[in-house]
Amino acid sequence: MNPLQKKELLEKNGFKCQKCGYYSPVEGSLEVKHDKVLCSICSIFAPEDNKFEEYIGEKVDWNALEPFRKYYSGKLNSNQKKGMMDKYKQGNLMARPAFGYKVIEGKLELEHEDAEKVKDIFSEFLKGISLNQISIKYGFSVNGIKKILKNFTYLGKIKFNSQIIQGSHQQIIFPEIFNNVQRRFEDLEKGRIFKR
Repeated sequence: MNPLQKKELLEKNGFKCQKCGYYSPVEGSLEVKHDKVLCSICSIFAPEDNKFEEYIGEKVDWNALEPFRKYYSGKLNSNQKKGMMDKYKQGNLMARPAFGYKVIEGKLELEHEDAEKVKDIFSEFLKGISLNQISIKYGFSVNGIKKILKNFTYLGKIKFNSQIIQGSHQQIIFPEIFNNVQRRFEDLEKGRIFKR
């Protein structure tokens, strides 16, 4: 398979591993085996014989593979790391899109209906509505709501390799609102305000 065919197959499959669903638009993080898109971890374990289709059919949650991915990512060669850093510095996405965004041609674009929900989640939290009530209303876990409320992506920034830089995507939340939410979290942790 030539590079153009590989790129077309990756785009057709939405830059997702067909076994675990792991999303990554980063060059070199997904491979093609037997015309199937696989992440680096699923590719390592993929059989080369007639059991390949059976292997692909047995779906795995990409989250379950994160410990392996973290170990493996430390083993990336310097060219891959350099390519990832170059894309990161250009403000490109390095992970799954945050709720409220979609990926179009490798770039984050607003998913307008969900972006409005993100604004509502921030607003309701600042009004004193509990994480539990917000999670029930929007169908997320409490931890999912916390991740939304602490995610720098909504400020128009990108986090990669423990660094935060300005992204090329549109922000959903103004810095003042984001900072007020972080202060509310601090107050909750220190017991300065009561949970409803």
